[in-house]
Amino acid sequence: MLKMICAAVAVTVGLSVAVPAAVAQPAKKGYADVNGLKMHYEVHGSGRPVMVLHGAYMSTESMKPMIDGLAKTRQVIAMDLQAHGRTADIDRPITYEAMADDVDALMEELGVAQADIFGYSMGGTLAYQLAIRHPERVRRLAAASGTYKTAGMYPELVAMIGQMTPEVFAGSPMEAEYKKLAPQPENFSKLVAKLVKLDTTPQDWPADAIKAIKAPTLVISTDADVIQPEHSVEIFRLRGGGHSPDFMSAGTTELAILPGTSHMAVMERTDILVPMVTNFFDKEVK
Repeated sequence: MLKMICAAVAVTVGLSVAVPAAVAQPAKKGYADVNGLKMHYEVHGSGRPVMVLHGAYMSTESMKPMIDGLAKTRQVIAMDLQAHGRTADIDRPITYEAMADDVDALMEELGVAQADIFGYSMGGTLAYQLAIRHPERVRRLAAASGTYKTAGMYPELVAMIGQMTPEVFAGSPMEAEYKKLAPQPENFSKLVAKLVKLDTTPQDWPADAIKAIKAPTLVISTDADVIQPEHSVEIFRLRGGGHSPDFMSAGTTELAILPGTSHMAVMERTDILVPMVTNFFDKEVK
């Protein structure tokens, strides 16, 4: 029973979206020397830059529906984070702080002074940390299913994640993608151990750090997410969201809760996400 439950959780926090058979080819791709990593990245489209940050057990491959949608009007830069996709692991834990520094270093390497940021799941939480740690890099921020404290997730989920093992991923899309793309496909169990550690290490970032984020923010979650809807509303409030003095105008923080959508189905809702995120990014920063 535990294996079945954990397998369901694995799918929920990872990837269940099949990559379309035909996807746009990147205008540029390669590897950058980033804080000891050989980080794989891809550049799609043209225009104002957007950085796309994937979720746990995912990669640029599994974010292609969002990348291709945004790339119709923007330059999209996507990367495989530490130990994901085509980026090999190194001898350090996976932490949000380290990943934020990696994204900052990649932007420096590519000559991108500032960009709009879209992150999903682990990438959504990473997007908040990037805005906290490197505020000058973030023009506008859209974070889907991100948290700033462990209490934002359902406690049953946190408990189940702590019991996950590599075996619960057997035959899953996450394991298959890793073995297909990873430079060292035999290291999947090490990735699982590091991500379990990441997700079970208490997260309790100061509320003042969320309040202090300078970038206009779009907080996105679903009505069947792994995070509680109250947590998304809490972040929305901390970012200054809510009613205006005259009840007639909106602020720079926006809130979207996708209806009839589970956490694992977010990348299946690009029909809603792409125009919503593009519209938010197209607004000028006041």
